[in-house]
Formats: sequence, structure tokens, C-alpha cells
Amino acid sequence: MPYTYPRYAYQRPAEFASGFGEHRVVVAGGGMVGLTMALALAHEGLKVVLLDEDDTVSEGSRAICIAKRCLEIYQRLGLGRRLLAKGVTWNTGRVYFRDRQIYSFNLLPEEGHEYPAFINIQQYYLEEYLVDACREAGVELRWRNRVVGVEQHPDHVLLSVETPEGRYRIAAEWLLACDGARSFIRESMGLPFRGKVFRDRFLIADVRMHASFPNERWFWFDPPFHRGQSVLLHRQPDDVWRIDFQLGMEADPEVERRPERVIPRVRAMLGPDVPFELEWVSVYTFRCRRLQRFVHGRTIFVGDSAHQVSPFGARGGNAGIQDADNLAWKLAAVLSGKAPEALLESYNAERVAAADENILNSTRSTDFITPKSEAARAYRDAVLTLAEHYAFAQPFVNSGRLSRPAILSESPLNYPKSAHWAGGLPLGAPATDAPVQHNGKPDWLLHHLGDAFTLLCYGDPKDFAEAKKFARANGLRLTIITPEPSASVSGNGETHLHDSEGLVQRRYALPEGGVILFRPDQHVSALFDRFDTDEVGAALSHALANPMMNMENVP
Repeated sequence: MPYTYPRYAYQRPAEFASGFGEHRVVVAGGGMVGLTMALALAHEGLKVVLLDEDDTVSEGSRAICIAKRCLEIYQRLGLGRRLLAKGVTWNTGRVYFRDRQIYSFNLLPEEGHEYPAFINIQQYYLEEYLVDACREAGVELRWRNRVVGVEQHPDHVLLSVETPEGRYRIAAEWLLACDGARSFIRESMGLPFRGKVFRDRFLIADVRMHASFPNERWFWFDPPFHRGQSVLLHRQPDDVWRIDFQLGMEADPEVERRPERVIPRVRAMLGPDVPFELEWVSVYTFRCRRLQRFVHGRTIFVGDSAHQVSPFGARGGNAGIQDADNLAWKLAAVLSGKAPEALLESYNAERVAAADENILNSTRSTDFITPKSEAARAYRDAVLTLAEHYAFAQPFVNSGRLSRPAILSESPLNYPKSAHWAGGLPLGAPATDAPVQHNGKPDWLLHHLGDAFTLLCYGDPKDFAEAKKFARANGLRLTIITPEPSASVSGNGETHLHDSEGLVQRRYALPEGGVILFRPDQHVSALFDRFDTDEVGAALSHALANPMMNMENVP
């Protein structure tokens, strides 16, 4: 059955009584990133108002690939299992050149992870689930509330909002601009994008059909059914298949999205006897660009309003989700008085660096997929020919380097006096999952990291008495990994986990007595060979961008 788009009712804002209102946090934009941002803030205990000019979810499949790291973020926000149950799980990709497969790859070859490398799920499902979660979390969702004016002030942003009943004004202590690639807020502030817009055009066709293709990513260079161009195929829930056709630089978008142009392309690919129907069609161009800065006074840009990349590689939506995860705990720390506003500069530093990494990879993908000269095409075709027979050539094939989480190695929040363990996670890396036992039952490590600063300790729980005192005094989570089954029971703010398969020690290279300080977004902030109150206290202060933090409560 075709998807039924929900309609969310407009409700009169309370500000109409006086014409004005004040809010600590306003999120502008109710798409995937804006809803994720609002939900993440609500999980931090903040009251959030979200404004969206529409009254439904996004049309069409759009950002369909959710990467493992983002699934882990949604697990913390209460949506991970629902997304996994609905989405199409895949780890394998196949690359074709002309009429043959040249190689395949597995993005998650090792066992011992709760979530797969990717799931495919239409963006409208993700947004619908996010709306449900936001409502449950107490987010005030204001549909058909369009921002039409933005005034910057030193301690707030003044917004003019248009509704079906007229306009009202609100003052936001912080405005989070999640209003997408055509951001009104960005344009009203006169902030230009820097980067490239590529001329090549691509067609998205969401096709409903019954097919026995496996749950894999298939990419063709110069296939016989679409000569001289490229094609990408993904399976989605509900027997919907996403097909991306490269059209070339001279294609007319208005002409190419017409059914009489799309249907013959799909039929040439599938064969004349395969029945199908079109569900959604769109034409897009590659954009690889970003704002110079993401933080502008009391306005912070998140997702596509801050940066844009080509769809190949699934970097756009996944980057926006990670933006929200990065910003939520920092803004909560500032608003609660635990950190100075300077902490928000680390959002700018970290996510600008992540955007640059995504733009670099996206630009390289674009150049490989759409060669701009005969010499570039000859090089690409030679690489593809070699990759069929020689493994060394396969890394040079670029059909869209797939999204990976940013390692924030240059983050100003990383503790410079950290220990270094060969084979473990570097500073700034996101936590990696592993199977554990909790109170004798199977569990996952990442369920016990994040949502607050967390001390991960490895060894006998009796050796971490000082760590327990520190964690209780400073509101940290304490998670102790035991190499042997422990008789201790979790409680009093601490969790004991048994490294039942030895994968925690193997993936983190933790020495006996070793300690890792994780940020609330599960990135490594500091590493220690042993627990030391002064050193861990200094690392926590550093991670909050507050070298003058009051340490009187440190035991």
C-alpha cells in the first residue's frame, strides 16, 4: 500500500494572547534534523519549541540510508529498535562496470555489533517516528508556523512567525536553524555558502515493485541499459526501490521528471516483463559546500542549513543527525550553568571539521562518478577494469565513499595529557559497540555509555573506590568492565558489565585499571592508565571548556 502522509493539526500559539513570547530554545525546521535536534534537547531535560511551515513529513524517500553510528544515536533517543524493525538492513555493496560485477564489499564484516552498517528507510517514516517521540518527550511542535523575520541581539534572537491566523513574535534565547538547504534564516542573515555546485544532474525514481534482489547496494558504471552514465539501486521498506540515474549536464529537470521520460529508463533497466509503478520522482544536482562558521551569536546552524554534500555516500542526513547529537549536550550544559558559552565554540570547531571531511569525500566521489574530461574517464575506466582482477585497485573505485562517523581528533575538548594505547580508540573517536553481560544477561556496551559524562573502567570493581566517589560527586556515570564474571551487582550510580566475549578489551585495548572518559555524545574525551582524581577532574573541566571550573566537589 502507498504511504499515507499524516497531517498534523495547526494549533493557536499561546503568544496570540499578547502577541509576544519568550523561550529558551527554538528549533526552526521540522524535517529529519530539526526533529532529531528537538528530541535530543528534550532528552537533556530542556523545554523546546519547534516551528515548521508545513503540516506533514517530507515527501518521497530522500535521505534513505541511516548509518550505524546514527542508529546508535537513535538508540539513546529511544528510536533505534523501531527503526531497525522497519528498515531494510544491509552491509554488502556491489560494483558493476558495463555488463559485469567487478567486486563486492562488506561494510561490517565482524560480528558483535547491535546495529548493522546501514538500514534503508524512507525519510517520511523516520520523521513520523520522530514526531511521535517528540510529542512523548514534551516538545512543543508548532505546525504551519513559518519564520518570516530574524533579528539578532546580544542575548536573544527575535523571530517573526507567520501562521494561518496572522503573525506573532517570540524571543529565543537560542535559535537552532534546522531549516534546510534553502534556509530562510541563513539567507536573512546574509551568510553565503562556500564550495562547489556541480552541473551534472541525477534523477531519483522511487519504484514500487515485487523483486527478489537481495538487501544490498548496487552501483553500475556505464551499464548497457543506461550507456555512458551511472545508476544506483537501493531497496526500501514496503517493496519500494530507490533508483538514481545519472542524466548528464545538459538534462532539463522539468522534462526528465515527467513519467513518459522516467518509465522507459526504469523499464530498460528492469526488463519489459517486470511490472512496477512510480511512487516519487525528483531531479537533483551535486552541491558540496558549507557556511564558513556554524555558530553566529545566538543562532546556530545545523544540518543542511550549515552544509551540503552529494547524496552518494549517505553523508548529508547522517551528518545532520551527528550535528544534533554534538550540539544537544553542549547547549544543555550551557543552559544549566555547568559550562560557559565558550563550550558552543567546540560545536563549530568539531562539526566544521566533520563537514570538511564529508565535502572532501563527496567531491572526490562526484569527480569519479562524473569525470569531466576524456582523460579522467579513461583513468576511471582503467581503475574499474583493474579492480575486477586485482584487489589493490578496489580502494581507488569511488561510487560514493559511504558515511563514517567523524573522529574529532583535533577537538579543543580532547584532554592533551591523555594516555595512548596501541590498538585502542584515539581521542575524539566515537565509542564502538561490543557484546557484554549485565547482571548475567546479554547486553550491549553502548547501552551503558552516553547521556552524561561516563567513566569506563576496566578491571576489578574493588579497585575503583575513588572513581566511584568522583562519579557520585560530579554526576558522572560509572561503568566498570570486568574481564571475569563479577559477583557485584549494578546500583548506586554504577554499572558492572562482564566482557563476556573479550571484545571490549580487544576493541578498546584497555589495560588492567585503565579508564576512559566519554562525553555525553559517546566520543572519547580522555584516556588514563589508572584512575587519578586530579587528572580526571582536570579532563572533565577541559571537556566542559571551563578551565576555571569549581573543583571543590571533587573528592
